[in-house]
Amino acid sequence: MKYLIASAAFAAVSVISAAQAGELWRATGFEQPESALVDAAHNRIVVSNIVGNPGAVDGNGYLSLLSMDGKVISRRWVDGMDAPKGMAIADGRLYAADITKVRVVDLASGRLVETIDVPGAVFLNDMTADSAGKVYVSDMLADTIYRIDGDRPELFVKDALLASPNGVFANGGRLIVASWGKGIDKTDFSTAEPGGLLSVDLATKKVTPLPAAQKFADLDGVIAIGDTMYATAYMTGTLYSYKPGGVPTVVATFKPGSADIGTDGKATIYVPLMGEGEVVALSLD
Repeated sequence: MKYLIASAAFAAVSVISAAQAGELWRATGFEQPESALVDAAHNRIVVSNIVGNPGAVDGNGYLSLLSMDGKVISRRWVDGMDAPKGMAIADGRLYAADITKVRVVDLASGRLVETIDVPGAVFLNDMTADSAGKVYVSDMLADTIYRIDGDRPELFVKDALLASPNGVFANGGRLIVASWGKGIDKTDFSTAEPGGLLSVDLATKKVTPLPAAQKFADLDGVIAIGDTMYATAYMTGTLYSYKPGGVPTVVATFKPGSADIGTDGKATIYVPLMGEGEVVALSLD
């Protein structure tokens, strides 16, 4: 997450002339949509709306619901949040990162059922759930990832290598992490050195930079489909793909503000555009 100016330093990045992704639909009318998460059990997409200062405890934030073809089901599905960002689903509950707390929503009823305080949290950002139902949340301004088991938060890993971790995505026995970058300026979110892609082993907690995917952009959201990872660069509006053995490749470009992407796990990516108040569905080639 994000915000004002882009870093100028980049590693080698492949840019292809032919479009790799085609736009399927574009839903509008959101208020700083930060994350788009597929709720497969209910065949819908949940969108988090920040509505104002991303760090302000102001009660303005809320969640929306979209159909899989981009129609608004509920503009204000869940209220009572401050600045909700990344989300995860586990055991019939939706978890939403909300500054220093995690909000918990019952997916069936749409009721906000719990608020989990995360001691020591500074700026919680993205979330993901592993196959065992444990939930992970990044703290972008503390080089930290927390783990939540049910309603119990714990520090999972704190490491300078995380370099302002933003996006997190559970992928087998690891987390894929999208790093915003080193030397982050907390006033405008610029960096002394842009971020890249990392993995964190769930068993050993070891942080490993992914080869040829370092220091290329201030990264925001991240997902994986098969062996291909996709990550957004908020400052430039760029969507990248990356495969082991390759280099980051530009898939699509938007206006600055592309945030925490979601996927159906097959061939579609959902990109929230915070500055435009839109969510875009992309079909991958």
